[in-house]
Amino acid sequence: MILMVSANGVAEALSLAPDFIKGSCALRSVFELIDCQTEIEPDDPDATPLPGCIRGEVELKHVDFAYPSCTNLPVLCDLTLRAPAGKMLALVGPSGCGKSSVISLVQRFYEPTLGRVLIDGKDIKKYNLKALRQAIAVVPQEPCLFASTIFENIAYGREAATEAEVVEAATLANAHKFISALPDGYRTWLGERGVQLSGGQRQRVAVARALVKKAPILLLDEATSALDAESERSVQDALERSGTERTTIAVAHRLASVRNAHVIAVIDDGKVVEQGTHSHLLKHHPDGSYARMLQLQRFANGAATANDASSLGPSTSAREATR
Repeated sequence: MILMVSANGVAEALSLAPDFIKGSCALRSVFELIDCQTEIEPDDPDATPLPGCIRGEVELKHVDFAYPSCTNLPVLCDLTLRAPAGKMLALVGPSGCGKSSVISLVQRFYEPTLGRVLIDGKDIKKYNLKALRQAIAVVPQEPCLFASTIFENIAYGREAATEAEVVEAATLANAHKFISALPDGYRTWLGERGVQLSGGQRQRVAVARALVKKAPILLLDEATSALDAESERSVQDALERSGTERTTIAVAHRLASVRNAHVIAVIDDGKVVEQGTHSHLLKHHPDGSYARMLQLQRFANGAATANDASSLGPSTSAREATR
């Protein structure tokens, strides 16, 4: 009897061995992350605290950059950019040209190999890291929402935000209408990673969170990529209206969303190949990279519209085309 009971116990223990192995591997990765020493000290006692009121002028001077995991593959090469205070700088170009890397460098997730990143004429390395990031609001391409209410997710942008400020930010982000239509309104529970909302709704909540922060620098990494045309236009108008109070750096693939930017920088192979306003680029570089990208997008949109019209049938297609 003792041998039988002991054998059953040992057998059950051995059946849990895969779970023990998985747990030990997960625990090892957690401790490796905790023990990892960062080269950027977030609480450097010698760092300069960020001034209470900054203009928000952002400038990259002759920046070279390569990711630490691929040091032999340069991402940016002698890149020089300037986002004037209170203006909007748009970064456009093919995928992989280094647009999002500029956003990461401004947030100081990485250090440039050569060159400097300046805010108000001062190298960001000299600023306290936490204070620097408190002065920056970010809307990523994939918004990060928490298992909480909509109100708490928006108010996360600024702890001292009042209910009126949260509603104002949601209205600017074109989110107030759909939030009010929910049974619990702003008290609606989103679930893990905001699964209760669609992709466009999650994106608008993320935009509202960035607006409620009222930071002097706003970074948009494909902020309207998950929105339909009407919502994108509304959010874009809101960002342009609120952009007069802050410096905005926007990464975009759809050129129509940044045609009103004060400066459009076309990046290709880690370098700025063209720079200027929408009209300036089309006038002085009619055969340049920006004009070609704009033409390709117009052609793609026209082809998509033609396909949609043909799928409606002969009579409907003709009527839609006439309209």
